[in-house]
Amino acid sequence: MKKAVILLSGGLDSTTCMAVAKEQGYELYPISFDYHQRHSIELEGAKKVADFYKVKKHLIIETNMEQIGGSALTDSHIQVPDGEIVHEDNDIPVTYVPARNLTFLSYALGYAEVIGADHIFIGVNAVDYSGYPDCRPEFIQKFQALADYATKAGAADGRHIRIETPLQDLTKKEIVQLASRLGAPLQFTHSCYKGGTKACGVCDSCKLRLKGFAEAGVKDPVEYETMSD
Repeated sequence: MKKAVILLSGGLDSTTCMAVAKEQGYELYPISFDYHQRHSIELEGAKKVADFYKVKKHLIIETNMEQIGGSALTDSHIQVPDGEIVHEDNDIPVTYVPARNLTFLSYALGYAEVIGADHIFIGVNAVDYSGYPDCRPEFIQKFQALADYATKAGAADGRHIRIETPLQDLTKKEIVQLASRLGAPLQFTHSCYKGGTKACGVCDSCKLRLKGFAEAGVKDPVEYETMSD
């Protein structure tokens, strides 16, 4: 059975990616990261998603990005903003974690090489998103070009480990619709940056998620402190 590594954060997009890979017939090998983020709720959700799909192994890597800092998601002294959704290409919010997807994809590439997986699924999106540079198609294209030269699998064995981005050009509405159609366990997902028992409903990530569910006409199964307009 063909294998795929899935970057699984425990959020809406990565869980939808997991469902897509499952539908396409891959044996699922999710990889998640404890990067000393502000909260662990999303990571706990990732564990539940992995259990839902009865995966053979769920790899959780600890990498302390808190020591690098520079993000509201790792630095407790940087406040998570309650603001408008970012639309300008060069307006990078403080919730951006420096080089996060570059770091995560590098781990996933090494893992794929070791287990013999030729596909890596990542839930990046450049339509309804926060403006992060490492979610854009240009970044994925550059990483894909590098991947063939970065491993023994690519440089010596002739294997092409492909970075799959099935959500890249979808709106949040379309992602919610896709997840619903595939029966993804969205009840376990968490998208809020603040990490409360209930999602805050006002941070950028909550706003994007609520927008997607509202436009899709689907009830979001998670609870919110505030339902943003």
